[in-house]
Amino acid sequence: MGVAMSPTGNDRAAVRRARSLRNSATEGEKKLWSELRQFKKYYGLHVRRQAPVGRYVVDFAIQSRRLVIEVDGEFHAQPERQAADARRDKWLQSQGYRVIRIATGELSENFDGCIETILRELGLA
Repeated sequence: MGVAMSPTGNDRAAVRRARSLRNSATEGEKKLWSELRQFKKYYGLHVRRQAPVGRYVVDFAIQSRRLVIEVDGEFHAQPERQAADARRDKWLQSQGYRVIRIATGELSENFDGCIETILRELGLA
């Protein structure tokens, strides 16, 4: 028996998880989301938050540019989490996505620099 997929090709469990995660964003994710929502207005780029991609849920995705932005808290510093993140990044890359990882500390200490990194990755800076 296979994994139940949504009409968009995403794992149905990932879709449910994404909906739940949208309601529990960290302060850093909320601040970043506030800025990324403006990308539609300024650059014509639609950004999705807590978006299902296959069986995974990514923090932010710009589907048209195949870019995933992940916000990593202290949890991601644990060796087992790093291994899982590496597997996930490898799978996303196999699907044509580029992955940017931003530490929550970096978001709070250098928010403008984080936005600049994203814009550079998109070829907009």
